[in-house]
Amino acid sequence: MTSFLYRAETLLIRGLLAVIRALPAAAASNLGGGVARTIGPALPVSKIADRNLQLAMPELGAVARRRIVRDCWDNLGRTVGEFPHIGHLKHNTASGAGWSVEGAEHLEAAKALGRPVIFFSGHIGNWELMPPVVARYGMPFASFYRAASNPGVDGLIHGLRQEAMGQDVPMFPKGAKGARSALKHLSKGGHLGVLGDQKMNDGIEARLFGRSAMTASAAAVFALRHDALIVTGHVRRDGPARLVLVVDPPFSPEKTDDRAKDVLALTQLFNDRLESWIREIPGSWLWLHRRWDKSLYRNMATPC
Repeated sequence: MTSFLYRAETLLIRGLLAVIRALPAAAASNLGGGVARTIGPALPVSKIADRNLQLAMPELGAVARRRIVRDCWDNLGRTVGEFPHIGHLKHNTASGAGWSVEGAEHLEAAKALGRPVIFFSGHIGNWELMPPVVARYGMPFASFYRAASNPGVDGLIHGLRQEAMGQDVPMFPKGAKGARSALKHLSKGGHLGVLGDQKMNDGIEARLFGRSAMTASAAAVFALRHDALIVTGHVRRDGPARLVLVVDPPFSPEKTDDRAKDVLALTQLFNDRLESWIREIPGSWLWLHRRWDKSLYRNMATPC
């Protein structure tokens, strides 16, 4: 039965992707956003988003939180709608669908140094844009992934990402085995991308929006171990399928004689950057995961 359901689900998603791919990129973005912002706010998971907003931005009232949750769903739906089109978007279009880079000189400077680079970002805007754009600047990077439970769907997602990159790049499964492979990749001069904004129960305790948040330390550990250059950045959405990769200046991790302290300091820097990006456009972040301690999510009320 499970095998049958997996095949049926794969066929359904393959068909939906074919429909989305047949649409112009902006139309696919509008369709995805419209469906998601209509249905999403009524789903139970939106209570988690509302609670996250109460914890992160207690100054917001119920109306403002509802608007951000709706924007969150809109962004997620647009990201799904744009996914099959990412590799085909035009560079620096005057209007309409396309992509551009703010801080392209930082990518060029990082490439010129010839060092392994860790690219750090979060689930902001259309996060699927960063890998193919950075690859076009000559620095294709490997990344971590959590495989979908359905192998057929996982293959579809993997195929779309490789298509957008225009080349075959490693993708490491989350966990100890993937971490070892990623370290080996860096040791050979490869580059690595990390989306570090989700809760990691076996991570380290850093702060996010003034609250203790268990945070993955892999990006910091890898950068310090291999003296990798660090480039942080995020994707800003300026319209339907009109996306901007905002890149910060590259920097080297600071080292002292206390490795644990160095890891925490760098991990905190990553969280601080995430928070600053989220505060700029709150509705562009994926608020749908329990980011803080599970005790803070008990007895959640339905959003007002």
